[in-house]
Amino acid sequence: MPETTGDWAPADFERHGHELLATLRQHFELIRDVPVARPYDAAELMGRLDTALPEQGEEFPRILTDTWENVVPDLVHWNHPAFHAYFSTCASFPGMLAETMTAALNVNSMLWKTSPSASALEQVVLRWIAELAGYPGDSDGLLVGGASLATLYALGAARDAALDYDVREEGMSGPHAKVARIYTSDQAHSSVDKAAITLGIGLRNVVKVPSDDRYGMRPDLLESAIARDVAAGYVPVAVVATVGTTSVAAADPLEPISEICRRLGVWLHVDAAYGGLFAFASRMGGEAEDVSVGDSLVVNPQKTLFVPLDSTALYCRRRGALANTYRLVPEYLTSVHTGGTFDFMDLSPQLGRGFRALKLWWVLRSFGRSGLRSRLDHAMELADRLRELAVGDPDWQCPAPSRYPLVCLRYAPRGGVGSGTDLDDLNARIVKELNDSGEAFVSHSVIRDGYVIRVSLANIHTTADDIERLWAALNHAAEKCR
Repeated sequence: MPETTGDWAPADFERHGHELLATLRQHFELIRDVPVARPYDAAELMGRLDTALPEQGEEFPRILTDTWENVVPDLVHWNHPAFHAYFSTCASFPGMLAETMTAALNVNSMLWKTSPSASALEQVVLRWIAELAGYPGDSDGLLVGGASLATLYALGAARDAALDYDVREEGMSGPHAKVARIYTSDQAHSSVDKAAITLGIGLRNVVKVPSDDRYGMRPDLLESAIARDVAAGYVPVAVVATVGTTSVAAADPLEPISEICRRLGVWLHVDAAYGGLFAFASRMGGEAEDVSVGDSLVVNPQKTLFVPLDSTALYCRRRGALANTYRLVPEYLTSVHTGGTFDFMDLSPQLGRGFRALKLWWVLRSFGRSGLRSRLDHAMELADRLRELAVGDPDWQCPAPSRYPLVCLRYAPRGGVGSGTDLDDLNARIVKELNDSGEAFVSHSVIRDGYVIRVSLANIHTTADDIERLWAALNHAAEKCR
């Protein structure tokens, strides 16, 4: 860029865009030849990237080449059909293009008037997503930057609704302060603990209710825990129930939990970040938990609907509760509302907000309800195939089966390898061996059976052949580690 002021010329922007898209096209055409990850040396990596800031601007082709040669190889390719770790996310091609347009327009949807169609479109996609999940479409809702933040925002509103003094003014240590408590399963996501830390409730006041043999929260123990705390003078703020737990994708029984919450007047937050949007999959066969019973709900299109990071929907059927906690309008942000308009900044602590709705709108319209359903069914079919392979092999176990496309595997070869700790170590070595090979990338958890290999199936490009390759790679890694 020879000019001392100004941006690229629009024609240069188009030309370089073609160069980038051509590079990405080749990447995805040859994606199965790309290692999902590779071993790295942190010092060598930093030494390669940590150069001096250039004094003069560089040509884009050089920057793109440098990126592809020095940055991309040491990424973990989350958008790879053989990436199966954590809760794997997937960016579909319509979503990628929408992100490009969003970045180009660079609008801020904090107020209705700062980008009216962005706010209007957010309302539309929130209604669509609520419909897919089975949650009331007239609830308050917004798109946020991840399920952990959604749970934090919901529990902030639940805290203020539960305490009988003005928390906004007095905080959690004022003259009327009381000890607040949150109840969740011993299988719940760490975001519940982080929310308790952030909200001033404290980790000691997160009550972990034991789960049953299917890893779902036990309603009887929940009710007795709340009763004991009320008798001791504590204030129950909320129950957090999970649909699709992190370790094994279990679902807490929402119907009895919600009945307890209604009877005792306790807010129910449903963390259905993973499992909530499988409700409309044909293969779920009507067995999905009814998330509509939650006072608040989080679902994560970035995990299951092929929408690029980040894209999370938070809902609250207690209309006005989020605004009661987070609405704060200085003079420079005042605006006039007509025709039912409102400002999304009122529903969370965040002010500046990107145009997240566009990528959801493009993906949902590109695939439609039936297309999304068939793709979710496909992921569930792939998971069933992997479970079938494991169950049919005497050297493998498949503990904690789930209705969702998350498969927990444990290698336990005939003849054994010694103590349970040795078996745990063996499975840990298998994970490292597999991930280092670049053939696939998985994660792990520790459950009652011990150390398990977690395989999450969410990529839109993963096929049945990829499952066969994964199974062969797992067995190859297991043989090397025995």
